[in-house]
Amino acid sequence: MTDVFVLGGHQTDFATNWARRGGGIFAMMSEAVLDALDASGIAPDEVGVAHIGNFAGELFTGQGHLGGLFASIAPELDGVPAARHEAACASGSMAVLAAGADLEAGRYDVAVVVGVEQMRNVATQQAAEHLGAALWVGAEATDEAFPWPAQFSEIVDEYDGRHGLDYRHLMALAEKAFDNAKRNGNAQTRSWRFEDDAFGVDDELNPVVAGRIRKQDCARITDGAVAVVLASPRFAAQWAKRHGTDLAGLPRVTGWGHRTARMKLADKLAASREAPLVFPHVRAAIADAWARAGIAGPAALDVIETHDCFTITEYMAIDHFGITPPGRSWQAIEDGTIAPDGSLPVNPSGGLIGAGHPVGATGVRMLLDAHRQLTGTAGEYQVGGARRVQTLNIGGSATTVASLVVER
Repeated sequence: MTDVFVLGGHQTDFATNWARRGGGIFAMMSEAVLDALDASGIAPDEVGVAHIGNFAGELFTGQGHLGGLFASIAPELDGVPAARHEAACASGSMAVLAAGADLEAGRYDVAVVVGVEQMRNVATQQAAEHLGAALWVGAEATDEAFPWPAQFSEIVDEYDGRHGLDYRHLMALAEKAFDNAKRNGNAQTRSWRFEDDAFGVDDELNPVVAGRIRKQDCARITDGAVAVVLASPRFAAQWAKRHGTDLAGLPRVTGWGHRTARMKLADKLAASREAPLVFPHVRAAIADAWARAGIAGPAALDVIETHDCFTITEYMAIDHFGITPPGRSWQAIEDGTIAPDGSLPVNPSGGLIGAGHPVGATGVRMLLDAHRQLTGTAGEYQVGGARRVQTLNIGGSATTVASLVVER
């Protein structure tokens, strides 16, 4: 593949409730886009194309047709081709892949990718029902008040049945997420504090949400927008010359993977019952990104930003990345491999649980965090000497899977 360069970006504060602030999707997009252009040193009239990741704008706000909102952000963006992409929690990564394809094809030289979701303007139960649209509606979790915790509880059961699972390891992942988030100035939970026994099986401090999923296992409902500016090699070379920097030091996407599996979780689990990994197609997406980037596996990585909509999702990612053998993710938790000072830090940003999960923005946020790590601008959650980052973004019950390798 042709490298796609990442020039910069901007993330809104994920702790902000935009309805209370008096804003909505347009205000969020405007802040993210204008500040991303400013951070990247790109004028609005240099933008060739825009791609927008959003899952449920119509359900939460009644607003669709987000390309028109993008064109309304600045006079120079009026007329810029823009398209919206939806793949549940992987919507942002679909927008990134579409923008990358445009740049690789030579159609445009500069692309803006925006991920945006407003979710805190409705009650919790209504939000859970809206998010249930990423299931096979009417065929899965039909009697569940909180369908996604119920679905991911089944993944906990699957791991426990195949390999055994100690809930203390899931809570260790939750504690890591919240601790990492304290160092992230844009994290939703950076100021949160917990009782000493909040990461256990105390039904008051850590109540059951559904099945084996408790409150601390879950990413929270979040408002947020993230924008990144991507460029072709030709434009990136001009940009580097303009800014007096070395093209070799610019972060670039060197590999990508994208797989889509059948919709029902039960079908996915049944299909993999004789396989070493619970979700072989997740590993395939990760390995596709390795192959395109020309690397052999996790030993070549310095940082991973992975999907942890629930603690079991990160637990799954650990063995699917090959950090441990299948079913032995607990080893990387116990030996500190994935800690901020470990040999392969996972989610130094706080991930979805700690940093927040505005659904359509998550994949774009992961790419921006990769850029931050590679440019040494991640602040207190910087991993020293990071040169290669991989992301993993999933939609639904690992139905849509996308992974990027980003390096300098």
